Order: sequence, then C-alpha cells, then structure tokens
Amino acid sequence: MPDPRSDAAFLSRNVAAVQPEGALEARLAAAAKEDRPLRVKLGIDPTAPDIHLGHVVVLQKLREFQDLGHRVVLIIGDYTARVGDPSGRSATRPVLTGEAIEHNATTYREQAKRVLDQDLKLLEVRRNGEWLDMPMDRFLTLARIPKVAQLLERDDFHKRFTANKPISLLELLYPLLQGYDSVAVEADVEIGGTDQTFNLLFGRDVQRAEGRPEQAVITMPLLVGTDGVQKMSKSLGNHIGITETPEEIFGRTMRIPDETIATWSGLLGIDLSRWPENEPRERKRALARSLCERFAGLGAGEQAQEAFDRVFRDREIPAEIPEHVLESGEDPLHLPAVLSAAFGVSRSDARRAITQGGVRVDGEVWPARTLDAEPDQLIDRALQMGKRRFVRLRKG
Repeated sequence: MPDPRSDAAFLSRNVAAVQPEGALEARLAAAAKEDRPLRVKLGIDPTAPDIHLGHVVVLQKLREFQDLGHRVVLIIGDYTARVGDPSGRSATRPVLTGEAIEHNATTYREQAKRVLDQDLKLLEVRRNGEWLDMPMDRFLTLARIPKVAQLLERDDFHKRFTANKPISLLELLYPLLQGYDSVAVEADVEIGGTDQTFNLLFGRDVQRAEGRPEQAVITMPLLVGTDGVQKMSKSLGNHIGITETPEEIFGRTMRIPDETIATWSGLLGIDLSRWPENEPRERKRALARSLCERFAGLGAGEQAQEAFDRVFRDREIPAEIPEHVLESGEDPLHLPAVLSAAFGVSRSDARRAITQGGVRVDGEVWPARTLDAEPDQLIDRALQMGKRRFVRLRKG
C-alpha cells in the first residue's frame, strides 16, 4: 500500500524546494484515498533540437514518480515556444519558425525516452497546442486572472522594466499559458528548475481560478554547465547533449571544474563513493564513463576513455576523423583561412591558436610564426586545432 509520508520523503531527495510545505504529501494522500496515481507534469518548450544533461536532472525526478507507479504527463510546448519563456532573460527571445518548433518537438519526444519509462500507463505525451488553440472568448476569460502588478514583481520582468528594456505583451502572458497547461492535464504535481518557480506557482493561481485542486510544486537545482559557472544551456555552449557521441560526452565531462564533480554526480544520480574525494581526476573519469554508459550503452564508457587517453595522454590521432575539402586553389595556403573554414572559427582565433602552439599537423606542432603552407604540407594530413578537434584535409 502507498505510504504518502515515506513516498514524499523519497521524492523530495535532491530537490531545491517543495511548495507549499506539505503539499506533496497531501497530494499523495489524496491520490491514495482515491485509489489512483498522481498526474505529474513537466512542460518543455522545444526551443532547441536536443535534450542535454540539464534536462536530465528534471527527467530523472519524473522517472522516480514513475517507479512508484505514478503517471507522468510530458508536455511539449509547441504553442508556448512561439511565445518564448522569459525566465532568466534580459531580452525578448527570438521567434522560432513553425518548422523549427515541429522538428525540435519530434526530437525532444524521442530523446526523452532515454530517461522515462515508456509504459503507456506511466507516460502521457501531449502538446499544448491541443488546448491553447482556443476560442477568443475562452482566452479573454483566462486573461482576467493575472494582474499586471503581480507579473511585474517577477524578477526578470522587474529588472527589465526598471531598466526601460522592452517587455512584450506575449511574454507577460507566458505564465498564464503555462499555468493553463496544468488545468488542461489536471496536474497534481508540476516539476521544473528553480528558474521556473514563478511560473510553477502561478499555475496554482490558474487552477484555483478555474475551480481545480492546486498542484504541488517541486523545483530542482539547476545543473551548471561545463564552464562551472552558468546553468547548462546550448546557447551558451556549455552543454552536453544526451545524443552526442561517447567521445564527446566523455571529453566534455572531463572539462568540468573539480569543484562541480560532487554537484554533477548528486544531481545526475551517479555514485562516486568508490573514489576518494582527494582524487578528482579519477572521480571525473568515473563520472564521464557512467554518463557514456547511460546514454550510449554498455561498454561505451571504457571505449570513450581509451579514445580520450589516446588523444590527450598519448597524443595519438584518432583512427577515424572527419574530412574537410580544401576549396582554395591558392599556393601557398594561408593556414588561418584553412583553420577558419575547417573548424568554423574566426581567422583571428585561428591565428592565435597557431602562435600559441595549439595547431598540429600529423601530430607535430606547427611552427608558431608560420602562417602559410605549401599544399603538400597539409593535403591528406591530419590537422588538429586545440586538444580535441581534428580534420583530414583533402584536395578539392
């Protein structure tokens, strides 16, 4: 039989907050009395094509609810993505095309399967376009719920308002639309990152105004990115996608600062107790192996570690590296231009890498003061920039 108190204690592990206090246990007790599972909501706006480890922190908490027999409602925000979540933003988000949103929504749904149980009794996947495409009279009724002063108390809006930075009417409506999602799917619980606290609590206001029971709100800590400073985000380039190659997952994990290892392992549910805290390198390698195993399969961690060691410890060139076709017929070749085209960097960054000894050809450091090369010095050779980027140059 369900034990609401012990279940609430289990589900409250590693969370930032459960609001209001005691709400989760109360919702668990009510569901047990009605002999039904909880409906646990997570909304994700498909503003990028891939799920990264920051999303996994929240998805794992959903999986814990599933493991206790509760039903997760994953909402793909195909309509709210058109508005753009203002959480943590100092400016209006760019508008995505319908095609981009549709593409991202498809990949989100597929990638979430790597974490969530796919049993139809435990998972319901919806798009909020199902209910947000509503008649105008219904929308006007909802629009009476939020008060402008209430919305402007929100930290990101308040900062932009006092700085005379633009805030669109659509952005002000975002919390209302997300809150109505909770009404539409009859959410008992909603989960999100700490940056979503205002939106999640506002969902309770919308439910109350609609005469529905109010959801418990669980906020999860934000996973910092590989820079160890800002939250993980693809737009900041400090993310690790769950569909990346094991070599990329391993290599990027090895970049994280030592002081973030414990936070990463705790939020991602990886036990590093076998490795002493005074051995951060081995703890980080174990963390990287575990992530590879989780998202790429058995054996992927060891293979990625071996590849990493060959490149970084033994300075070997990978057996398989992408090719880049030289389009220029110049003789000699201007190496900063070649690097810029091959790796997508600026010429100034390429020139800086050369002068700092960060460019190698077939494993040998390229002379720091040599910016031009004869074609036979580069064609059919492995060009390396930095520690982890390789291409093999071919003649066009």
